[in-house]
Amino acid sequence: MLVDRPLPRAGATLVEVRSGDDTDELLAGRHYDVSQLDFELPGIGRVERRRRDDEELLLIDRLEAESPAETGNGLPDTLDSLQDDHFLTKPLGREQLRAYALAAKRELETPRDFDAVRGPMLGDSSAMRQVLGIAERIAAGAASVLIHGETGTGKTMLARRIHDLSPRAEQRFVAINCSAFQEQLLESELFGHERGSFTGAAATKEGLFEAANGGTLFLDEIGDMSSAMQAKLLQVLDDGELRRVGGTKLLKVDVRVVAASNKDLQQEVKAGRFREDLLFRLNVIHLRMPRLADRRSDIPGLIEHFLDRYRVAGQPRKQVSPEAIQLLTAYSWPGNVRELANTVEGLVLLAPGAEIQAADLPPSLRPRTELRLDSGEAPLPLTEVERLHIARTLRYTDGKKAPAARLLQIDVKTLGSKIKKYGIEV
Repeated sequence: MLVDRPLPRAGATLVEVRSGDDTDELLAGRHYDVSQLDFELPGIGRVERRRRDDEELLLIDRLEAESPAETGNGLPDTLDSLQDDHFLTKPLGREQLRAYALAAKRELETPRDFDAVRGPMLGDSSAMRQVLGIAERIAAGAASVLIHGETGTGKTMLARRIHDLSPRAEQRFVAINCSAFQEQLLESELFGHERGSFTGAAATKEGLFEAANGGTLFLDEIGDMSSAMQAKLLQVLDDGELRRVGGTKLLKVDVRVVAASNKDLQQEVKAGRFREDLLFRLNVIHLRMPRLADRRSDIPGLIEHFLDRYRVAGQPRKQVSPEAIQLLTAYSWPGNVRELANTVEGLVLLAPGAEIQAADLPPSLRPRTELRLDSGEAPLPLTEVERLHIARTLRYTDGKKAPAARLLQIDVKTLGSKIKKYGIEV
């Protein structure tokens, strides 16, 4: 039996399952951003990876009474098949769980094992053809690559493209967002740790450098890495060796590093926030991802891609009217490809018909008509205009706060405060 628990402050819903026997119901027509699996849950047995459309699933077989995978203490033998994922040991602290959940959410833009990402839809504009041409030329080498670009431009997909075209393509591509972890957790993630090296280190764990050995390690938002971590990373890049946290043994690694940042790292060096020697080490080859507004010809193709990606199971794929395509192409997209993806996902869920019309688009994407004031009509106070607009948006989303907050470009908590302030009925 599944139990849905709305989390309005987070704009999310928690789905709780109390037995592995509910696997079929858990997966039927549902898509999840983050999952947490307890191996001591009744009915848990063998775990294997499968794919549905372009998302990855963990399928859980029923536990047989005589199965040796259930050890009672420690972790099941099936963990060898799940080395990509993060494993947490109980008791689990709130901050530790929050850090891992945020990291998982941010990695949604970069599923590591999906076939769809192996041939990513990056675009065919002249700006993207230039970037991809350079990526193809440098893929065969082993030099470090630094990708610069605004948030949401597709830096991770470009890194994956370089990996897929390289001689390392048959080995692993491992991605991590450096801004999602506190310093101690990031060190453990990158370099691994030995059992007992810190509180909660109940077992030895290999780091992502070891996991990516022979392949590619993508360090996203490296500009947010602390100075101490920068020094440790530089040493590993220079020597090709690392020590796990709490360990004494040097481990050799052969990893190609692709790093990315939305910050100007030259300016970060001048400000004393980023090591110049590390920048030299990373910036052997420099690529710049253009903003979506600078390659508008890619937008119609990206829309088609996201319509396929977010198609609701069991329903026909939605189309987009020419008028809506024109408006979507004309918009500035400050959040770049990520904002476009989120917008299309919302339209697929909220647009009532089989074809998305211009009237279905969020207000920020529709043409703004000039407010006209009839003779003798007093203008409304600004607070009343805001109240009416919030109420209208909530009607548009059938009272759902998370999509309404997205359309209004505010967070759910702020929307909740305004609903309470204006006494809006939801």
